[in-house]
Amino acid sequence: MARKLIRRLVPAPHTVKDTPGLRSLGRLVQTPHLFHLNRHSVSLAVFFGVFIAFLPIPGQMLLAALMALWVRCNLPIAVSLVWITNPLTMTPIYYTCYRLGRRLLDAPRIGLPQELSWQWLLTELSHIWKPLLLGSVLMGLFLGGLSYILMQLFWRWQVVKEWQSRAKQRRLRIHS
Repeated sequence: MARKLIRRLVPAPHTVKDTPGLRSLGRLVQTPHLFHLNRHSVSLAVFFGVFIAFLPIPGQMLLAALMALWVRCNLPIAVSLVWITNPLTMTPIYYTCYRLGRRLLDAPRIGLPQELSWQWLLTELSHIWKPLLLGSVLMGLFLGGLSYILMQLFWRWQVVKEWQSRAKQRRLRIHS
């Protein structure tokens, strides 16, 4: 079942509650809703985790944790999914988001320098922030929504498969 698979992949609630950075949240982290493994809680966590992963902002994990607290979805899943954008994937993801935003805004193309530097980034940031932010939000909403739907379908498929398996076992017991 989907719950069993997720339970193996996600850290236990006591492990998350004892994390040094989250201990300061006190009673907020003690809320049982943050660790429920049901279709609604996991699907919402997947949506917010994927959406926030595409935002080009610092503090994605904190934002995901705050969103999980606000909407009462699974905290470990929401926080762990923001690592979709990690140091290896960040450049291609944000470049794709920038290109999408640039096309939608019909913004002029900015040439890359011979050598990337902080100085170049700071001077060009005024030109690239709008397309990057628009593309990131749209990609985050689209892929987050798609992930939400796929998680709902996967969970439902797993439940139906389990029901069919139990029905088959009952039929075998009756006929034997």
